[in-house]
Amino acid sequence: MTSPMTPADRDRFEKCLALADQGATAGERAAARAAAERIARGAGLTLAAAAEALRRSGQASADRAARPPPPRRSYPWAQPKEPVIPVTVEELLRQKAETEAWRKRSAAAADRRRKRERADQEAYVAEQRARQAERDRDWARTRADPPGAPEDGT
Repeated sequence: MTSPMTPADRDRFEKCLALADQGATAGERAAARAAAERIARGAGLTLAAAAEALRRSGQASADRAARPPPPRRSYPWAQPKEPVIPVTVEELLRQKAETEAWRKRSAAAADRRRKRERADQEAYVAEQRARQAERDRDWARTRADPPGAPEDGT
């Protein structure tokens, strides 16, 4: 009964075959060939059948690698980014003029607000002064005419 090779067995088998072909010494090559035969026998294959299966799977993976991957599904909220447009000198000057105009409008509005507040304060101060003047006149009249004083002034 044949059991399929695990990825680890396939990797070991491939390395043993490479060492059997390109080993530095004859003993190293023989030991690598014997190890490859043991791995193939463990999978229930002959050395030639295992090598052919390895070659086919390598060719299939190479074909898969040569094919472009399927397009990625984009998320509904993912939008392509807009290309970056460099800022020109004219744009910077326009932005600066816009900012200056805004500052002038803001300063003019603040001046108008301060003038209204100042007018309200001056009206309040004038009213308070008038009331104080009335109280001062009343006080001066009471000092000039003390209650119970004879009217002839003696």
